[in-house]
Amino acid sequence: MAKGHNRKVTKYPRNINNINIGMIFFAVMAIYIIISVITYFRRDHMVGYEVKEGALSTNNIYDAVALRTEKIVESDTAGYVNYFATEGGRVAVGNLVYTVDESGQLLEYLKSQGSEEVSLSDGDLSELRTQIVNFDSSFDPQNFHTVYDFKVSLDGTVQKLSNNSILSNIQSLNANSATLQSINYKNAQDTGIVIYSIDGYEDLTLEKMTSAVFDESNYTKTQLVNNTLVKSGDPVYKLCTNEEWSVVIKEDDPEKVQELVDLEYVKVRFIKNQHESWGKVSTYTNPEGETFVKLTFTNSMITFCRDRFINIELITEDEKGLKIPNSSIVTKSFYLVPKSYIIKNNENNTGVLKVKYDEQGNETSEFINVVIYNESDTMYYLGMDTLRSGDSLILTDSNQRYTISRTDSLIGVYNINKGYADFRQISILYQNDEYSIVRSNTTYGLNVYDYIVLDASTVDENASQEATEEMTEESTEEEAEESVEDISDTGVTNEQKPENGG
Repeated sequence: MAKGHNRKVTKYPRNINNINIGMIFFAVMAIYIIISVITYFRRDHMVGYEVKEGALSTNNIYDAVALRTEKIVESDTAGYVNYFATEGGRVAVGNLVYTVDESGQLLEYLKSQGSEEVSLSDGDLSELRTQIVNFDSSFDPQNFHTVYDFKVSLDGTVQKLSNNSILSNIQSLNANSATLQSINYKNAQDTGIVIYSIDGYEDLTLEKMTSAVFDESNYTKTQLVNNTLVKSGDPVYKLCTNEEWSVVIKEDDPEKVQELVDLEYVKVRFIKNQHESWGKVSTYTNPEGETFVKLTFTNSMITFCRDRFINIELITEDEKGLKIPNSSIVTKSFYLVPKSYIIKNNENNTGVLKVKYDEQGNETSEFINVVIYNESDTMYYLGMDTLRSGDSLILTDSNQRYTISRTDSLIGVYNINKGYADFRQISILYQNDEYSIVRSNTTYGLNVYDYIVLDASTVDENASQEATEEMTEESTEEEAEESVEDISDTGVTNEQKPENGG
């Protein structure tokens, strides 16, 4: 056999008929769909918002410090204190507030008599429930230390309620007991609201205010706990002797301060329970240049007698109307056209007669549909979608012309009741950082239950104009022919020169 036979490999051209046209078409369609999906998700979409009636209050929320006429009562006897007056309740002169047990053996004596166990009435349980609900409504996780104050306060309330039951048992026990003879009954010397805590702010006044007073991290509140040992001269309770009280806020804006002073009385909403009251305004600027505003009330002191720091909202405005988000509001420019140039054609459509020229240079007229967005005493506000600056308009029954040039802007929103964005002017009564209250039932404005674009920046002006133009294209040719006949009746000829009618 011969060695090393030469082998030739012959390449044949591929048959072009083997190309799958269907696969190519599918690949092109897949690429198109992917691009369309990406484009869709990258494009801002219009989201509707239903207009509803509402009210808007000024969101001026402050941390305030409460000032009251407070008197600290000190014990004149050493011993164990047991409270009997309800904290936050009013006592009159001569009412029992607390007792001092000099021997400290009262509890042991009651146990020996079988009178140490007490039961709470429905009224007592209601008082505890109210205290818990008030704490829950005002609790702020940022100030968790208030939980410990609440625990001590709740414990004191339970002890006080049980002491009331014990007090009734004491009267039935042996009055000759040495233990009972060591108990001193302490009655109120003044009328007021009883508080079982002190914080060092009892003598605070507006003239003593500084920014450091508002720093709650440095604030210390001492609870006066039931059945604790006190010595002569120690504080045992606090009495708020005047129903008139105040809250003080710090305000650095001179204009805001002056606004409050001019109002003289301001409606205040307490965040804790949504209670509202009118406060009389007074101000003070300390030597460091810090300005403080005091709001004085003649009621509701008993509701907040335990609180030193209170969150409040100043309601300086309370307008009612249509409530819309500020993101919907846009400013848009319009042409100003004298009212005398606005006419109606045979189809009762509103428009203007615009000068145009045919191929031979002869002057003719064209009826242009327009939408009126607002009006003044002499002018209409017309959109810029069908008219252009420099267009010359014809005044019927006259040889006057008006060249479009003047513009003005309107504040409004985009109405989408008809499926496309249509500008509507609004009259803003009041607004805060998020919402505005606008006047309802205006000629060119909004009505309740209208749908508007939530975010005006997502509106494509060109798309809106195209939608408007499509609505008028069908009748344009017929109206143009009719307008030629109409203008021929006015006595205006092609030979007359255009003049500005201002």
